[in-house]
Amino acid sequence: MPIVHHERILMAHGGGGRLMHQLIESVFLRPFGNPVLNAAHDSAQFLPPTGRLAFTTDSYVVNPIFFPGGDIGSLAVHGTVNDLAMSGARPIGLSCAFIIEEGLSMETLSRVAKSLAEAAANCGVPIVTGDTKVVERGKCDSIFINTSGIGIMEHSLCISPQGIRPGDAILLSGDLGRHGMAVMALREGLQFESSIESDSAPVHQPVLAMIQAGVSIHCLRDLTRCGLSAALNELAEASGLALQVEESLIPVNEDVHAACELLGLDPLCVANEARFIAFIPAAESEMALNVLRSFQVSGNAVCIGQVMNPGDPAVLIKSRMGSIRLLDMPSGELLPRIC
Repeated sequence: MPIVHHERILMAHGGGGRLMHQLIESVFLRPFGNPVLNAAHDSAQFLPPTGRLAFTTDSYVVNPIFFPGGDIGSLAVHGTVNDLAMSGARPIGLSCAFIIEEGLSMETLSRVAKSLAEAAANCGVPIVTGDTKVVERGKCDSIFINTSGIGIMEHSLCISPQGIRPGDAILLSGDLGRHGMAVMALREGLQFESSIESDSAPVHQPVLAMIQAGVSIHCLRDLTRCGLSAALNELAEASGLALQVEESLIPVNEDVHAACELLGLDPLCVANEARFIAFIPAAESEMALNVLRSFQVSGNAVCIGQVMNPGDPAVLIKSRMGSIRLLDMPSGELLPRIC
């Protein structure tokens, strides 16, 4: 029967027969369509530009799947594009795999697919291959998405934790905590004077612009799960260096700060989706900030600290009162199912 007669996903939609063919044609190929994907082969075939390749993969299980400022579809694209950006790579192709729970409404699935396609188009990256699976009710929470991405590195920089050097400036691309608090506020039914919206967005353009401007980027790291605190601790350990940041320089919106206080959370440990830190030679920090501030997604970029001389790898934070303490790695599961 035509797919329009089915308002919800059936197990047969994952069975490989006529219904699955109609599902893929109607829901996925129409919004995702491009010559590589339309070939309908078991693997995507294309010629990448000359240069080093970057490859990444991630899975998205956010609950709820729609939230202020985004949804699981756009999040899947932005998260994978941003992972590539942390190597200074320009995205050239994405894969997209759906695991769908039996009973999910066709309208919801179409809405997610359309959002995902629009996000990919806005990032200038095609979806070149994919997969669809349907599982029984209760075996999946509505929909899970896995995306993998390939990017091309059109530069000679070695952007990695091992590239961090003593004296580097630590730049932050914007305010913290909005994604985690947007999802949590909706999930818990919290009401604030203004709605907190996720910061979900692609960040590859400001990163590529810094490279084109000649900024000697030593390291980049996005601030997703467990936020700034986890990222700084991971990089301190990987580089073997001590990092110091100033609390008063770290931007957090008032509504996010209030939500964190209400829930007993530290905004430095809350997830973000379009925020990253960059380790830049101190002499180039102003140039880098000027480039970042020319893009809306990183318009509030600031310098929040510096890399210390070699010593015990640790993260130090200078409080608003002037005291210095350790900023430790978060422990436990602070905010489950936010990405």
